Amino acid sequence: MASQSDTAAVPAKPYPSAAAGWFLVVMLTIAYIFSFVDRYILGLLIEPIKAEFDLSDRSIGWLLSAFTLVYGFVGIFMGWLIDRGKRMWIVSIGVALWSAATVATGTAKNFVQLFAARMGVGVGEATLSPATFSMIGDSFPTEKRGKPIAFYSSALPIGAGLASLLSGAIIAWTVSSGNQSLPFFGELSPWRFTLILVGLPGIFFALFFLFMKEPARRPVAAAADVISGSGFFDALKYIWRNKTLYIGFVLIICTMTTIAYSQGFLAPTFERTWGWSPQKYAVVNGVALLIIGPANMMIMGSISDWWTKKGVQDASLRILYIGFFIMVPTAALPLFMPTAELAFAILCINTIGIGIVSAIGVTSLLIITPAQIRGQVVALYYLAISWFGSLGPIVVGELSSSVFGENNLRYAVAAVPIIFAIVPFAMMPVTRRLYREQMVRLGAASA
Repeated sequence: MASQSDTAAVPAKPYPSAAAGWFLVVMLTIAYIFSFVDRYILGLLIEPIKAEFDLSDRSIGWLLSAFTLVYGFVGIFMGWLIDRGKRMWIVSIGVALWSAATVATGTAKNFVQLFAARMGVGVGEATLSPATFSMIGDSFPTEKRGKPIAFYSSALPIGAGLASLLSGAIIAWTVSSGNQSLPFFGELSPWRFTLILVGLPGIFFALFFLFMKEPARRPVAAAADVISGSGFFDALKYIWRNKTLYIGFVLIICTMTTIAYSQGFLAPTFERTWGWSPQKYAVVNGVALLIIGPANMMIMGSISDWWTKKGVQDASLRILYIGFFIMVPTAALPLFMPTAELAFAILCINTIGIGIVSAIGVTSLLIITPAQIRGQVVALYYLAISWFGSLGPIVVGELSSSVFGENNLRYAVAAVPIIFAIVPFAMMPVTRRLYREQMVRLGAASA
């Protein structure tokens, strides 16, 4: 292993051209849109799946969490591999795998097969974000990363919006037309047809990444008292030495994922509470996400870059806090509204808060993370927020089936933001102080 002085002596490699960097970001963002369509669409198909397999809300909660339970765990290995292997090939394999697993979800014969297929989606998708943020870090300097990261993160609402619109159209069509047939698959019920139709294109899209050039890695020297190596245990030791900072910081994003994942129950909530059909919810939600989400994330990414250039060292953390205070109350309040329209209007504000936290979270993380361990720390970050996020639908399912009753599903959904926001809120002053101190220690402002 090279010494710190040896590393420091290596001249910095030039960043790729802006065109090359943005082409990379666009392609990875398209892949992320594919991933989020495959991830999100199951929540819109809950009622027919529940009816076909005679499942409770508790079982559905676990099914919605199957993806996240394995996503973060596999991401640990992926982080190690991404810091060493050919990242484009890893992305290609991942896209093909999660797309095939989505198709397998549509062919499942029982709950076990459904659960296993959703875990397969998680395994495939675990490759994408650690590789993406590693390559963005090698393609853009610190003060220019906010926009590309926000652009990539905008795939979340775009994917969710497209999933809503696509599934709403397919469900409406198949409900009126009955079962559909596909070559090699035979006759399919509407929910099965929907999953297979959205999964197949990703298998072919995966091939594009085999022919793309990835950016050269940019090892950045760090002081010996900050980090001494680039291995997995070096990453763990670094996080452990800064555990209070990382706990306080990551719990903010964990609150976002628990809220976002628990909202997989919103389609049946609107149906049971206000009588909206899944098709109506899917279309209205899809349009709202496509209008609000991408613009919100790009604006926040631009503000983060602008604020950082102005000398506000913890600009991204401040924006993260703003997103938190928008996100939490607007996740709980809508479920107590008298009409579906008023509830959905408040949820549109909630989309803004969730988008801010999602777009700025990794930007903030990279600032306090040495380049040598970025892939592994990002993978550990996704492990934490995914596993924590999986508690959202599990808690909703348990509260619905055991506490409030399944006819009062909305109260179970409303409880999640209240339960999970308490600790990160209490830690905010300490988190900000430690964050600023670590920025100074790493010299992040001039990285």
